[in-house]
Amino acid sequence: QLQLVESGGGLVQPGGSLRLSCATSGFTADAYAIGWFRQAPGKEREFLAAIVWSGGSSTYYADSVKGRFTISKDNAKNTVSLQMNSLKPEDTAVYYCAAKYYGGNYYNKVGYEYWGQGTQVTVAS
Repeated sequence: QLQLVESGGGLVQPGGSLRLSCATSGFTADAYAIGWFRQAPGKEREFLAAIVWSGGSSTYYADSVKGRFTISKDNAKNTVSLQMNSLKPEDTAVYYCAAKYYGGNYYNKVGYEYWGQGTQVTVAS
């Protein structure tokens, strides 16, 4: 059974950094892409970044986080990380990782079949 488990959330001051991890299990990772999303109270779930597991490990970013967030993967550990720098109060949200079969639109949450439970990130002084 495919499982995604996020970790690494917490409270951080504005300007600080956090590194989120998504541990994956139960599927053939080569056939999938992993994305990171977030959802703030009262807002839609928002795409942040995605990485294709196989081949050249292509990455995709939302304009809102490009240059501040970096997605990466560790093939040996079957994990995908999201390094978040220069955090702002508006980055406060629950962060989710999700998996979709390789191909198609990586920016749209609708195409993602599997989701983790989420991890809370709070940016406040």
